[in-house]
Amino acid sequence: MAPPQGTPVTKTDERPAPGAWSTAPCPVIESGANGALTGLNPAASRLLPDARPGTTMADAAPAWLARADLELRDPTARTSTDPVPPASGWIGGRSYEAHPSHGDNGDVVWWLLDDTDRRIAEKALATERERTAFLAEASNVLLASLNTDRCVSATARLASQYLAEAAVVVSPAKGEHLPLAHAIAGREPARGLVAADPSEVPGLDEALQGFPPVPSRWIDPASLPAWVIPEGYTGTITSVVVVPLPGQGVPAGALVLLRGGSQFTEDEQTVARLFAARAGAALSAAHLYAEQSAITRTLMQDLLPPRLHRVHGVEFAGGYRPAAARERVGGDFYDVHPAGAGEGGSSLVVLGDVCGKGLDAAVLTGKIRNTLQALIPMADDHQQVLRLLNDSLLTSHHTRFATMVLASVRRTDHLVRLRLTAAGHPVPLVVRADGRVEEIRTQGTLVGALPDIESRTAETVLRPGETCLLYTDGFTEARGGPLGDEMFGEARLKRALSECADMPGEAVVERIQMLAAEWVRGGGHDDMAVVAITAPRTTHLSAVDGHTRGRYTA
Repeated sequence: MAPPQGTPVTKTDERPAPGAWSTAPCPVIESGANGALTGLNPAASRLLPDARPGTTMADAAPAWLARADLELRDPTARTSTDPVPPASGWIGGRSYEAHPSHGDNGDVVWWLLDDTDRRIAEKALATERERTAFLAEASNVLLASLNTDRCVSATARLASQYLAEAAVVVSPAKGEHLPLAHAIAGREPARGLVAADPSEVPGLDEALQGFPPVPSRWIDPASLPAWVIPEGYTGTITSVVVVPLPGQGVPAGALVLLRGGSQFTEDEQTVARLFAARAGAALSAAHLYAEQSAITRTLMQDLLPPRLHRVHGVEFAGGYRPAAARERVGGDFYDVHPAGAGEGGSSLVVLGDVCGKGLDAAVLTGKIRNTLQALIPMADDHQQVLRLLNDSLLTSHHTRFATMVLASVRRTDHLVRLRLTAAGHPVPLVVRADGRVEEIRTQGTLVGALPDIESRTAETVLRPGETCLLYTDGFTEARGGPLGDEMFGEARLKRALSECADMPGEAVVERIQMLAAEWVRGGGHDDMAVVAITAPRTTHLSAVDGHTRGRYTA
């Protein structure tokens, strides 16, 4: 809308009339071309009590405003034609932005706008963003590992870097010792055990039990024991905070923060507690994982195939490869139960394959192995062992079945006599000294599938250098080869075995496993288990003079 005719128009770069800014609610001051103060409104008089018309800006205004006024008048100080940005600074504990406007005679009017609340809000927002970023980083770092030691070290390092000048992570006591992790900002944490009483630090004993923190003002830094202060910390400690590390129902430890200079504010202690909650959750998860891993390792020992060796003059060698690389156990298994010394009995070899893969199959494998262990006294009666094992599986809640082969092994003179019984399992193979491969004709029904089990036992003899191979169908049914989908097959297994004539049992197992691995080339396959029973070429130990080490001779 155009102004009424005859009304003068004020240009934006002209100095406003004194009446226009003299009643402004914000402080306004005017400086002349010579840098002297030419006017100010009542709000400016209250804000700047030393300001008087005629005084210089340097005497009347704060230094930051006087400097901005001087630079505005100096044409050499301007390198850009862009609008002059407002100057800013503090006056009497309040923050102001000074916005300039120009008059025709070179006067400058400075409008002082109080932006203290905005600055405080911006600072609080920036602080909150920093804290949020820190807590997000802490979560990522702490949850990146389930290793307890790494979590403890990361907790100490992050706390010393962001929350305090130094930090100490105190883990639950181990006997009479406290595990500690000391960290100073910018340094790697140091770990150790100390024989110390946590009650020497106010609130630490309670924090280790998960109780709420003791207010920092109740903790006297001068009374801290030496074991709390990190080695190499040279500052004067003036403020201490003890924060529990809450775990999953069980305290994960406590965090001690040390600082020189200013005291910990309430907001800082709140952030420390938020960090401690994340650290406690990570430490609790790491402790739980370590505990479960230890339990798993203990239980796994009975599920893993045993390491085989020579027993009563007969070489035994075994190998196992689970279907998945990430699994250590599966449905294939083998065991060698040696005959009692001096009893003249037979050692019992068992190799089996439980239907299925993974942990479920491994659980049933453990049940079968334990049952067979109890049936060792009747090991020479294969039919009776298989019947009792079959009855045990039929009355179990497991619905899986198994195939297996039993081998009773006895050495007489230079020969190894075998009695072999297969129950739904691939027949054993024997490689003779001349490279011929023979199938041992034994057969039987699956174990755990039918109420009655039938089996037929076969016998054979191994001469020195000959090997009997027991294996699971994971080898013959392994798919791979040049086209990637061809089975390894029995014929290929027999050819590979014929090349192992007169080789030690360990070498036979390694050769068969190597060929199967090359065949599948990292592709999918079932569990693979193999046992080699070998009549060794060595027969007695001789010594040169009765004292020096002897050697085996053929």
